[in-house]
Amino acid sequence: MTRSCYRILENPSIGLQRYRLTREAVTHLLAAALLHCDRMFSATLKITQMLQHFEHVAPVFAQAVSLWAKEYGLKSLVGELLREIGQICPQDLAREASGVKGYATFISELAEQIPALVLSNMSVLLPHLDGESYTMRNAILAAMAEVLVQVLNGDQLEEAARGTRDKFLSMLQAHVCDVHSFVRSRVLQLFTRIVQHKALPLTQFQAVVSLAVGRLKDKSVLVVKNAVQLLAAFLSNNPFSSKLSWTALDEPLKKEVQKLKEMRDRSRPRAVAPVIAPEEEWEAMLPEVRAATQQLFQPLQEGEDEVLEVEETAERTVEQITGLLKKLNYKSAARLTQKALCRFQGKEPFVGPGEENEEATILGVLKRLYTGSCPGENSEDPPHDNSSDKIEEVVQEEQPQTELVKQEMLVHYLQDAYNFSVKMTEALNLISKMMYENSVSVVQEAIEFFVTVSQFGVPQALLGVRRMLPLIWSKETGIKEAVLSAYRQLYLSPSEDSKRAKAQALVHSLSLIMVDASLGMLQCLEEIISEFVQKDEIKPAVTQLLWERFTEKSPCSTLECRAAVMLLGMMARGKPEIIGTNLDILVTVGLSEKACEDYRLPQEVCSVISKLASNPKPALGKNSAPFRLPQNHVLFACLSETVSKGFAQPSSHWIPFMEAAVTLIYQMAEGAEEICADILHVCSQQALEKLQEADEQKADAGDSPHRVSDGSGSLSTFLLLHLMALVGQVALQQVVYLEVSVSAELRRRRLLKEEKTKKQSDTSTKKQRHQSTGNETTMEEELGLVGATADDTEAELIHSICETELLDGKHLLSAFVPLVLKICNNPGPHGDSALSAAAALTLGKLCMISSEFCDSHLRLLFTMMEKSPLPDVRSNLIIAAGDLAIRFPNLVEPWTSHLYARLRDPCPSVRQTAGLVLTLLILKDMVKVKGQVSEMATLLVDPEEAIVAVAQNFFGELASKGNAVYNLLPDIISHLSDPNSGIEEESFHTIMRHLFSYITKDKQTESLVEKLCQRFRTARTERQHRDLSHCLALLPVSERGLHKLQDNYDCFADKLQDPAVYNCFQTVLARFRRAGVKPEAKALAEELEQKLSASHKRGLDSTETCQDGSQTPKPAPAKRKPIGSSRRQPLSPANSDNDFVTPPSRILQNHKRAQKRPPRKKTVITFSSDEENNSEDELLAELREEETPTKTTPITRSSARRRR
Repeated sequence: MTRSCYRILENPSIGLQRYRLTREAVTHLLAAALLHCDRMFSATLKITQMLQHFEHVAPVFAQAVSLWAKEYGLKSLVGELLREIGQICPQDLAREASGVKGYATFISELAEQIPALVLSNMSVLLPHLDGESYTMRNAILAAMAEVLVQVLNGDQLEEAARGTRDKFLSMLQAHVCDVHSFVRSRVLQLFTRIVQHKALPLTQFQAVVSLAVGRLKDKSVLVVKNAVQLLAAFLSNNPFSSKLSWTALDEPLKKEVQKLKEMRDRSRPRAVAPVIAPEEEWEAMLPEVRAATQQLFQPLQEGEDEVLEVEETAERTVEQITGLLKKLNYKSAARLTQKALCRFQGKEPFVGPGEENEEATILGVLKRLYTGSCPGENSEDPPHDNSSDKIEEVVQEEQPQTELVKQEMLVHYLQDAYNFSVKMTEALNLISKMMYENSVSVVQEAIEFFVTVSQFGVPQALLGVRRMLPLIWSKETGIKEAVLSAYRQLYLSPSEDSKRAKAQALVHSLSLIMVDASLGMLQCLEEIISEFVQKDEIKPAVTQLLWERFTEKSPCSTLECRAAVMLLGMMARGKPEIIGTNLDILVTVGLSEKACEDYRLPQEVCSVISKLASNPKPALGKNSAPFRLPQNHVLFACLSETVSKGFAQPSSHWIPFMEAAVTLIYQMAEGAEEICADILHVCSQQALEKLQEADEQKADAGDSPHRVSDGSGSLSTFLLLHLMALVGQVALQQVVYLEVSVSAELRRRRLLKEEKTKKQSDTSTKKQRHQSTGNETTMEEELGLVGATADDTEAELIHSICETELLDGKHLLSAFVPLVLKICNNPGPHGDSALSAAAALTLGKLCMISSEFCDSHLRLLFTMMEKSPLPDVRSNLIIAAGDLAIRFPNLVEPWTSHLYARLRDPCPSVRQTAGLVLTLLILKDMVKVKGQVSEMATLLVDPEEAIVAVAQNFFGELASKGNAVYNLLPDIISHLSDPNSGIEEESFHTIMRHLFSYITKDKQTESLVEKLCQRFRTARTERQHRDLSHCLALLPVSERGLHKLQDNYDCFADKLQDPAVYNCFQTVLARFRRAGVKPEAKALAEELEQKLSASHKRGLDSTETCQDGSQTPKPAPAKRKPIGSSRRQPLSPANSDNDFVTPPSRILQNHKRAQKRPPRKKTVITFSSDEENNSEDELLAELREEETPTKTTPITRSSARRRR
């Protein structure tokens, strides 16, 4: 019967729900057999064997054994089974993994159902914790966790149970640092369960939190994910407080610690006896007292008088003697005692012990008086008073002791809470950096963690909440939804009751995020809010409150008013009618006379109104007219007036407002160029009036006539600054208006005309369509050709306007070009960095108009970019050059090397700007990267973290574009390993470590192995040898890669004498072995290792021989020379041209070719197996590096034009 039951349980489907009744019946049958037929031993063996061979029976037998132990009293079977599993050799389990999973599942399932019985037999399983099977370790640790949660939980545990609990917790903590990532991850999961069930003692909190914070740096993604979950569980179940701000806890902790110190100081004198007892003091002073007493029996010296007289009563005499002793007047005290013994014989305390020695009698009396042992002072006190005072004193002392204990407990509690908060703050800094990891699950856990942290009031949580904002643009749907869910929990679910209170809480929370937020962060927040608005998750009460704050119906500060406008603009992106229905309010309130007091509010108003132009309704159709307001609309009148009034006021916020106003006019106004021309005219008139006033004042003061005529010197700097900014913004927006708005309108009108013509044509030929199908097809093709030709015609029209009209003498902008050029060419006399930066930026914007103007002023622009001492000027010109590279790529291409040169600018802000601009240009394929991308790689070791982040983002985006990083790696290695590159060896290692992380394909790895080996032949310096070997050590070499090393062994065999090179190759082999290889590959690795070792020893021996001998000191380079020159053999005829006499005119014609030769002799690492024209590209790269001007003269472009 039992055999049949076991055969039934062997069925893989027995664990399914539909066989539940069969499973229960078999379980009860086996229980009866165990009880009545004494089948305990055979059942133990059978269950153990089945667990080894059938994984599916583990949960079935766990349920059955727990049933037998609970209902049938077969508790001894549990111990037998666990003992049988515990006696299995751990090494056998590591070799034969067939039964490990069954045993592990059985142990963990059994611990969940009968943890008390598992606890009593846990000792037999502990040897497996030191075994190699991580599955068994996980199962035993899970069993411990179940015991801790269900059995060893609570404050009422006995001493032995507490000891067992602490041992289990220590074992779990030890395995947080297990060698296997699955064990580390599982232990963190178990601790999460323990914390959630509040089974972790408070004394262990700090240790486990520290371990969890340490695991945040783990290499395993799974471990990091579970560490974040554990920290979130700690926060949700912490016993300290609902608010865990360490700054808020610091002050109460200091206060209570000071109070505890004061309480201890008050209780210390009562609890501690006098430091020095009177008897000890007497023993210390006895020699001096004895010497003074002995002087009493000597005759009086001359001049020494007896002045002491005994008092009338013995008590007063005692006081007199005691006072003399305290004053250290021992001789007078002894003499007075001698007299008192004669006068008060028989009276206390002057009663001698009957000794004949008078000296001993005096000393005895003095001792009794000093130590207070004389009973004469308190002889009148009743004897019972002393004991009652002691009882009262004990009662009074017990009460402060109780308060002291309570205070100590309070201080310990606050200290634990403070330490916990500090650890959580440390975890915040680490977790915030995980939001941009490649693992989606880790990012989601980090977001959830910051949601939990925010609910507990940790101040640093707001930084994490802001940091997750850019993730709204993530391509991963899970991450984007996690961000939306996080902000929904944090801001759309306030705890207030009324709608008004909820709206106020939401507005206040969002306003806090916007404080000191960058423009990028505000755009991310706008995306999130627009998502909520489109889904109607933001209630109308919020919109109503924002309008009340903006119109000052609800009292608020200026900052809150500005935040309300910004939030309205963000909501308008989802629903433009929020702004469209209240446009008059925005204009009358936002652009009123108060706007001149603070231009930041009207600037935000302009940005909000521009949402109407950038958010057209899709229902209107693609051929509908764009939304524009008439030229005489009150909005443009208010904008013109506000811009004109603020032109003559020295405000730092006027320029941003002016730029927003001009942009809004061009976006929404009919006849925008006329409105902006009027603004320019009015502002220019104001500048001229100010100039005339200044000149008249100087003329009245007696200035010379030439100072009066010097307009630029007489005009205020801020007026020039405002004028430059206004001219540049109008010029740029005019180009945008023509290229975007006018071009789109022309195309829209043409399409409408074509549709109308087509309809008329269709109506006239409807009856003859079946006869002229072929002709109609031809006509449609011709119409398509006409449409393409029309597009080109419209583009040519816009191009001709920009090239010939905007900067000719008739247009208003041309009047300001001389002034801009004068400030750019002579920045010294003006002496203002802001003016120089504005003039440089205006020059860049003017260059955007015309290719002819751009071509004639590029030399000035790039000279200023390189030579200007002002970082703002250089940054502005880098941005301008980036825009010009997109608009006129052929003009800017010869100057690309100068743009790359700014990556080594001494100013960090300039380097960061250059990195951002070049990132955009390279990713859009607007500039060449061959030969110069190594400059971007140097940013990976920049001292500034922000610049390093720019470089990492660049290479991350570049890696997503196919094999881009792989194709550029040879070029980067060639340039950075060059001794003249200025890159330190450690910095080179850091750069390569990051770049090689993008090499993931086996074919790429094999190709790079071959290229790097070939490169050893042309490498000339030991530094290059070490760099190449280090690159090889970074590659995960496969079996085919190892064959490549074997085939190219001769390339690097003579370099193995260098210990660094030899160690790198040893690293390659060690990593290859750890990957788990076949026996054939293992033999190949051993053979290669022997060859490496032999070459290394041979090289060392030859080096020692060269050092000992005196002849042929350098034999090795002589052998390598033909190898290195073999690649350059085709160039030898060119090198021989120097032997011929060349006419002078020939030299002048080939001056550029002569400049190219020195770089050809320069040692540059190149790869023989690169794609075609590799040598030509490297040659061009060298020329671009030398092209950077080193003098103050303007940059010449003759060579650049000729090369183009």
